[in-house]
Amino acid sequence: MDRRKFLQATAAAATVSCSAPKTGWRFLSQEEAETLSTICEQIIPADQSPGARWAGVVRYIDRQLTGAFRMHHRTYRDGLAAARRLAGPDLAAALSRDKKLRPFFELVLAHTMQGFYGDPRHGGNRDYVSWRMLGVPTSPVRGRVAP
Repeated sequence: MDRRKFLQATAAAATVSCSAPKTGWRFLSQEEAETLSTICEQIIPADQSPGARWAGVVRYIDRQLTGAFRMHHRTYRDGLAAARRLAGPDLAAALSRDKKLRPFFELVLAHTMQGFYGDPRHGGNRDYVSWRMLGVPTSPVRGRVAP
């Protein structure tokens, strides 16, 4: 490839990447994030304490899907597409009752719990909300200032 063709290809790629919509998500599309947020909030709803949505559980899952949860890409894509087709007031319950979607629901359930109760440095449990709710003292992480 000569220099001119290389520069043209680079310019074309830059134009495409700059024109792509920025959603703020690493793996999830905006629509997938909204669907997942609905499911997670039904698993851990807000009451006198904030729920999964406020705690950043979807942010946690999204981050992990670009790292430790990479092997679950297809499960999340297919499961969230099926969840959008189900739609209804109690989406989490509908997913848990569907035999084909039950494995997806159980995966989301486990990841929701991890994101809500885990260490905030992984993207969830914003402001240690679950630890404060449980009365667990927040411990400083080495090299970081505790809130």
